[in-house]
Formats: sequence, structure tokens, C-alpha cells
Amino acid sequence: MAIICEIDLNNQKEIFEFNKVAKQANGAVLAKVGDCVVLATVACEFDNPVSEDFTPLTVQYIEKTYASAKLPGGFIKREGKPSDFETLTSRVIDRSLRPLFPKGFVYPTTITVMVLSADKDVDLQTIALNAANAALYTSNLPIKKSVCGVRVGKIDENLVLNPSQEDLTNSTLDLYIAGSKDELLMIEMKSSSSLKNKEHCANEMNEEDLVKAISFAQEALKKANIAYEENFEKASKEKANVELVEFTIDEKIISYVRDNFSNDIKDAIKKLAKSERATELKELAKKISQNEYCISNEFENSTIYEAVNIVKRELVRTMIVDDKVRADGRGLKDVRPISIETNILPKVHSSCLFTRGETQALVVGTIAGAKDGQMYEVLTDKATSMENFMVHYNFPGFSVGEAKPIFGVGRRELGHGNLAKKALEATISKNYNETVRLVSEILESNGSSSMATVCGGSLALKAAKIPISNLVAGVAMGMVVENDKYSILTDIMGLEDHDGDMDFKVAGTKNGITALQMDIKLGGIELSVLTEALNQAKEGRLHILNIMEEASKDIVSSKALPKCEEFEIDSSKMMVVIGKGGSTIKEIIEKYSVNIDLDRDNGIVKVSGEDENKISDACEFIKDLVNNSNSSKPQVKNIDFEKLYSVDEKVNGKVERVVDFGAFILLKKGGEGLLHISKISKDRIEKASDVLSVGQELEVKVLKVQKDRIELGLN
Repeated sequence: MAIICEIDLNNQKEIFEFNKVAKQANGAVLAKVGDCVVLATVACEFDNPVSEDFTPLTVQYIEKTYASAKLPGGFIKREGKPSDFETLTSRVIDRSLRPLFPKGFVYPTTITVMVLSADKDVDLQTIALNAANAALYTSNLPIKKSVCGVRVGKIDENLVLNPSQEDLTNSTLDLYIAGSKDELLMIEMKSSSSLKNKEHCANEMNEEDLVKAISFAQEALKKANIAYEENFEKASKEKANVELVEFTIDEKIISYVRDNFSNDIKDAIKKLAKSERATELKELAKKISQNEYCISNEFENSTIYEAVNIVKRELVRTMIVDDKVRADGRGLKDVRPISIETNILPKVHSSCLFTRGETQALVVGTIAGAKDGQMYEVLTDKATSMENFMVHYNFPGFSVGEAKPIFGVGRRELGHGNLAKKALEATISKNYNETVRLVSEILESNGSSSMATVCGGSLALKAAKIPISNLVAGVAMGMVVENDKYSILTDIMGLEDHDGDMDFKVAGTKNGITALQMDIKLGGIELSVLTEALNQAKEGRLHILNIMEEASKDIVSSKALPKCEEFEIDSSKMMVVIGKGGSTIKEIIEKYSVNIDLDRDNGIVKVSGEDENKISDACEFIKDLVNNSNSSKPQVKNIDFEKLYSVDEKVNGKVERVVDFGAFILLKKGGEGLLHISKISKDRIEKASDVLSVGQELEVKVLKVQKDRIELGLN
């Protein structure tokens, strides 16, 4: 019999139906909020454990287009490759629920969340996580803790819990937090830009206000998880009696390595600071394996290597917590040396090579027209949307010394690119509507390449002369906790990320934070410690920003950067510029070799191209066209050619410009006519420029004449 739980909390009514569908799964639920219906299932193979020491968890969030009463876009009418939003939502669920699995749980597990009915007013990421949590909590897996997600917005300076999607568009904050009733496990935050008194505002958030917002969310998480645990208990299955595998090695080999080779491991750790590869430790383990003690006890090389890694982790953490010294000799708050070069690639619009320690990102910017953005579909929208700011992050194997080919973009790369986009997007002027693509090529990596992408990306935006409010810097923070002592680390490297207890990335301007991402490995964090970490991150961020500000003073614009002029005309005169069937604007584009973008609503004309003189001439021509027009008749068509010329009349003219399909001839009696490529020669020619050149004088014959157009042929 189906079990229904109805819960009113956090500004919304949630309905969970158990034991109704997908009953062969280990856990399943139909979750409903408003008109949104989500199916979440958990399937686990208790009879197929993996041999490695990790939890083989896979999370899939899938949107079905029928949920919004529409067909999939494209030629194939079936859901295919997951969208970026689906991939990022899968990551959010994974990062939130993975900490619930006990150590030693080595059974392949898949959590699947499918959107069956979509409601544009419902936050799909929040209901997806809450549904997955309900399915997992009530399953027969050995998990008895509830985790859920809440979103916090800030509208008119007031914090709003679980705002509607429409309210979120007016919010200056987008904060998504997952946690249990007493622990914060994951945080994602970005600021949203707005226009205030026609001025762009990035709405950066200071550390104190952010902690208040997190505390506000934490109270909601506590209330929600208590309600979930109370209501879900009646639907919970009996927990399966599964073995939690304990991966241990003989304590004798650990003690032997610790007592005899700690100094060797410390020396190796210093070298590890220069690379994420464990070559030094492998060589040391091989050396130890040849020792008489290891041979006599028949310890395998893999066991010795594991013992070396255990001692290595102990030493790294002890150095940080007790000695306040890091593997590369830095203090806890020190940022690695930074070097910056801008516009090193001559044929791209902008570029920045940002190097911090052994992490290096080459970020390249490209500008295109407003219509050249990335088209994508939102499940609850019937029309296609356009993304005009993109950050693409690539992590090739050679960046960490691995000999592997480059394949498609993975979840991690999408996640890092999305974080950098969040950090940078708020600083771009709301009045700027061109398409911008940043590509970050990670050339070296030893910790926090996503934050190097933020720094290099901000400088690439400035090098491309894109209007930004301030430069943005990012810094990765870490933490090591031993008993009642802890140390917070600024600008962590790969070794510290691997052996630490927190991965905490903060990006922002000198005015505050624009984006934040945190994952906690130790099971929660106190707000007081989080406040300390944010304030320490601010010190590191401002240090990096000072270096970036100095580097930005020396930026020399790329010669490849497109030239552009923008001006405003009476929006009612737009058709004067466009002409009948687009004839006028096509002629202007051909004549001056420019691109023209028109904003009919605001009367904005944007002219771009490679030649500044031609851009200027085109702008003047358009302005004259509009100023001298009578009603909707453009100046370029003032001449009534039917009164001036007759068919078969022979006239003299001069070639004014040559285009792919022919040449425009300036006629002696006034006006100009088109000599089509098919009329130039009896023989077939590939290009008009093969026969004609600008300035050439010739006699032509009028083939056809209309009030505003003349077609010519060679006499």
C-alpha cells in the first residue's frame, strides 16, 4: 500500500509518495511540489562489491521533455546527451549525498532522479535533491541521516527562503546550501548583477552578510531535516545487513615506515609540492621494499606504498596543525608566487597567461555578435534561450604529467567552468549585450586551477575591452582538523587538497564575494570557523587583486580585437536603415565591409569591423541616411531612376566597389547600379575581381530600371 507524507515547510508544500512506483529498487519516491513531479530511485548491488577502498556511487538527474508538454529539440526526437544543467544538478546531488555513505561501503549504487512533470515556479535542483534524499533515507541501505537543500535569495535587502524562479530573477543573491539537521555539507553561491539608477551594480556580498545568509539557511535545513526524519520513518525499509569492508594493512609495516623513513618521506613531500604525481613516493616505496625487514616479512610493494601514503598524510597534517608550516615551506596564509602575461596570442581577441605556483591557466577571450550565443533549452520554457557569456574549462592530462589523450568534457570540467562563470558574470555590464566566450586551457595543475581560471578570465575580459565593474580574483582555501585543533590554509595545492578536510573556493572583487563553492569532507563546519575562513580568504583575494591590478596597467590591446562604434537613432527610423527587404542595410554592409547590429526597441545601432575608417564612414552614412530621410524613404534612394535612365541606354561609369556577386558602378548622371557577375563576361568567371577593379572606368548598358534600382550589363 502506498504511503503518503505531506509536509509544509520552507515556504512550500511537499508531498512524498512511497511504495507506489519502482518497487524493485532499493528505494523509490514520487515527490511533488506544485505541479512538479519527480521520481527518485536508489538501486544497489550488495552482491557485487568493488575491491578498491571507495564508494562506487553514480548520480543521474534526467529531464524528460514530455514533463513540459514538448518534444525534444533537434533532428532526433529522443532525449540524448545530458544538458549542462542536468550534469551540474547531478553533481550537486552527488556532492550532497556522498558524505552520508559510511566508510567501507563498497557496493555499486546508482541514484536516478527523473523530472516527470515540470512547473516553472518550482526550483528543480532543490526538489531533485530532496527527492533523492527521501529515496535514500527510506531505502534498505545503511543510511539513517537526512540531507536536503534550500535556496536563499535576497530581494530588496531581505533574505527570502526558496524564492520562486520569477523572484530569483530580481534577487541579488543565489545561495544554495545542502546539509543535515546539524551539519553544513555543501555551499554554492553567486551574486547577481542589476541596474540601479541606470548604473551597473555587481552586488558583491561582504563576508558578514554572507555568514548571516548561511545561518538563515542552516535554520531552514535543521527544520526540514527534522520534519523529513519524523515523516519518512513510517515508510523506511528494514536496513540490509551489509558488511562495511575495513581496508587495513599490518600495523607493523606502518610503524616500521614511520620509525625509519619519516625523514625520507618529508623530503619526498617537498618534491611533491611541485607536482601532483606521486613519483617520489613510489620510488621510496620501491627502495623500502628491498629492505631486509620487508623481504623477511614478505610485504608486497603495494602494501608498502600504502603504508608510505598513510605516514605521508600523518606528516603533512602534523606539519600544518602543530608546526604551522606547509610542505612547500609556506606559512598558512601565504599565496604562491604569481606571474601574469596578457595578450600573448596575436590573432585572438584577448588572452591571459596566469601562473600561480605550479598552476597555470591560459584563458582566451572571443567576442561575437549578440545573435552568435549558445542556444539552449530550459525544460519549462517553450522557446529556445540564448547564452551570451560562456566559460569553457579544459583539463588535459599533460597538465599533471599524465600520458592520456584528450576526450570530451567531463563533469568536473563543466563544474569548474560553471564556477568561474558565476564569479565573473556579475561584473560584466548589464548594458553589454555582445556574446563573449572565455576558454581556459589548464597547462599546469597543482591545486585550484578553477580559481586560476577566474583570475585569468577577469584579465582576459579587461584585455578585450569588455565593460566590467572590477577585476575578480579567486582563491582556494583548505582546512586540516586534528582533535580539537585546526588550521585554515590559503591557496591550497594538490597535496593539501588530497589530505585536507575541506575544499573551499572563494572568488570576488575588492568590494566583496561574487561566487563561492564549498565541499566538506569531515562532516560539517561551525559558522565561527566558516567566518574565520572567509576573512582569511579575503586577505588572500585582496593580495591577488593587487597583483592583477598592476598587471592590468600594462595591457596592450590585441590587433585582432574587433573595432566597434555604437550610437542611438530614433527607433521609428530603423526601417530607413533596413530598407525594403533589407536592401539598404545589405548595401551598407557590402559597401563598407562592416557588420551592423540593430536594436529596434532602443534605437541602438552598432557597427563593427576590421577597418576603423570604414566603420566611421558607415556610421556617418547611416546618420545622414536617417537625418535626411522623409518619413520612411532613405536618402540613398532619393533619385527616381526611371526618370533619369531608360532601358538599353549606354552610360559611362566608374567601378565603386567589387563584391562576390558583381560590382557596383557609380554612374555619371547620378546614382549607382549593379553589374552582376553573370553580365560581366560571356565566359564563366569565379570572382568579379578577376575582371574588374575599383576605380576602373567603363561603358555599361542599362538592362532594367526601377525607381530605386538599376541593373547593368557590359556594353
